[in-house]
Amino acid sequence: MSLFNVFQVSASAMSAQSMRLNAVASNMANADSVVSADGRPYRAKQVVFEATPMGGAGELSKGVRVTQVVESAAPARMVYDPKNPAADEKGYVAFSNVNVVEEMTNMISASRAYQTNVEVMNTAKSLLLRTLQIGQQG
Repeated sequence: MSLFNVFQVSASAMSAQSMRLNAVASNMANADSVVSADGRPYRAKQVVFEATPMGGAGELSKGVRVTQVVESAAPARMVYDPKNPAADEKGYVAFSNVNVVEEMTNMISASRAYQTNVEVMNTAKSLLLRTLQIGQQG
């Protein structure tokens, strides 16, 4: 793998993690939602990644791309609140299926992955600059 492929791989990972962070932000913002745009409780969004080849033929390096954003299949969170106007006939209100603890963990993981790829790019840049400096001295 050439040093230039490092930039492609890291950039693809940063883009994917950015989409993951956006999904987490949307989930967190709607954690206590009762109704979404379609009239049902908000459903948590999950980002699906896929490895994708980078570089030319014969290269073994792989990046990452987002293949889709899917809704969580977890059931809605039911809360007993008979005074709520959104309550059903039994007095339960269906809230979003967002698990705040899982989303915070997702946010930390995505943020660290993004930061790690920034560091990889910075290190590759430093190596290239150092290589150019060595070439100028000789």
